[in-house]
Amino acid sequence: MKRVVLFLATNLAIIVVLGIILNVVFGFTGILDQHGQINITALLTFAAVFGFGGSFISLALSKWMAKKAMGVQIISHPDSGPVGGLDPKLERVVRLVKQQAKRKGIGEPEIGVFDSPEPNAFATGARRNKALVAVSTGLLQSMTDEEVEAVLGHEVSHVANGDMVTLALIQGVVNTFVIALARVVGVMVDRHVFGNEDGYGIGYFVTSIIAEIIFAILASTIVMWFSRQREFRADQGGASLTNREAMISALQRLKAMQEAPTEMPSSMRAFGIRSGGSALGRLFMSHPPLDERIEALRRAA
Repeated sequence: MKRVVLFLATNLAIIVVLGIILNVVFGFTGILDQHGQINITALLTFAAVFGFGGSFISLALSKWMAKKAMGVQIISHPDSGPVGGLDPKLERVVRLVKQQAKRKGIGEPEIGVFDSPEPNAFATGARRNKALVAVSTGLLQSMTDEEVEAVLGHEVSHVANGDMVTLALIQGVVNTFVIALARVVGVMVDRHVFGNEDGYGIGYFVTSIIAEIIFAILASTIVMWFSRQREFRADQGGASLTNREAMISALQRLKAMQEAPTEMPSSMRAFGIRSGGSALGRLFMSHPPLDERIEALRRAA
């Protein structure tokens, strides 16, 4: 979840910056032609530049954002190797990630750790051969060596499968439709409700902003659906790099922690710690329920 949330948040921020650049630097003035009608070419250009621009710049910044947001300390660089004087558990993480990356045929990622009592792990990066894999101190302390290896295999599989790049492509398409449809609705309301026939009125600006927020929320279900499908595939990847029982055991441990009397913090859902939810809530989940992931692994066996 950390990977997806950081990507989506950065995407929204970049769209705002691109709006300033598009208007001030390139002189883009709007989506209406000289007769006050919607110019489809201008509208699609506007939406595509914003949509794909925001998505791919977010992708390019994903590693830097993750490091800053999570306080990741790099313990191994692909070029220089591990940092000296590592704890034995961290040395094992470095060794395992290197081995798994080699088996998957990808470049050695940067490997990091961040201080958190909760079991977390994530992978991010714009390129399969220049990725980042990071684990929390809580994960190393709460899981067995075999379970840690399975979780690392899950994250390395995300990198090998190119999930972040595919996510950026899907988000770009979604952004384009959201931006275009919101402005069409804005123009229609401005004309037919507020009676403005010349340029842009207050109805256009207010309506397009509200419509964009609503459409973005609805469209995020598409991105979340994609994310859930890739989690199943990453689970299979983790199982193939270790063994199926280790991957199942890691998910079962997370499930047991969720069901413990003490309520689990929401930040622990980075590895998909959730076992159910309402039908509507499931549409906005970036990870499938743990029971479904465990069952999928068992069926595959």
